[in-house]
Amino acid sequence: MAFIDYYKILEVDKKATEAEIKKAYRKLARKYHPDLNPNDKEAERKFKEINEANEVLSHAENRKKYDDYGENWQHAEGFEKSKQQQQYHRGGQQEGFGGFSGGGDFSDFFESMFGGRSSGSGGRRSTQFKGQDFNAELHLDLKDVYTTHKRTLTINGKNIRITIPAGVENGQQIKISGLGGEGAGGGPKGDLYITFTIENHTNFKLDKHNLYSTVSLDLYTAILGGDITADTFDGKVKLTVKPGTQNGTKVKLKGKGFPVYKKEGEFGDLYITYQVQIPTNITEKEKELFTELAKLRTS
Repeated sequence: MAFIDYYKILEVDKKATEAEIKKAYRKLARKYHPDLNPNDKEAERKFKEINEANEVLSHAENRKKYDDYGENWQHAEGFEKSKQQQQYHRGGQQEGFGGFSGGGDFSDFFESMFGGRSSGSGGRRSTQFKGQDFNAELHLDLKDVYTTHKRTLTINGKNIRITIPAGVENGQQIKISGLGGEGAGGGPKGDLYITFTIENHTNFKLDKHNLYSTVSLDLYTAILGGDITADTFDGKVKLTVKPGTQNGTKVKLKGKGFPVYKKEGEFGDLYITYQVQIPTNITEKEKELFTELAKLRTS
């Protein structure tokens, strides 16, 4: 019978740590688990190989024996007896690799070297695996996520009612536990991961929790001052413009920005930039008045 490279089966290096072996085993076992691959003979064969490799490499004693003898496994029994005799003559005791109870679905190589079942296993384990995680992408408009609301999604033919918190950000991913695929071997259900794509069709620019907008200001209001009405994300507000307001002047409206995710009642700020409009197509009378004003300013 041929030597079996258990490291190759689990796709790990011979220097792999216990944690790395465990991670590799769980990944491959889940991939080839019979419950997830019904009527797939090749997956069933791979699953048996993976379990056998894990029986050896996940237990320190088994792994040591396997590493010690490697391709010289045929002589392992003789080496073990020799070691035990030496230990006995020194007055000590050594626990051998025998005493495995029962058989199992193992290769002839495993049976020959280890006697059937790993001493560290306590019998064949029924491995549980978490169900497959589902991933979904949800496209929303910026207006949709200004307030907390509910949506119904269809995932794998099943309608799921979820709550979308206000302030969720573009590219943000949230996890909803237990809404994924069924587990294998009695394992728990997988989870549902939703990634949000937020499209902005408003006149506001969003940066983190702050909003930015531009408000046109006529020349006369900019010079003389006065009251104007400006749009915010949730309505209109009245603003008082100071006399002599310059083009590009910014004002901050505290708390008029975007809601902060999962922080009830907390909002960013709204920054408004005034854009002074220069009048066009002026009349002859207006030209005269502007000319007179210009003379006053330069005299």
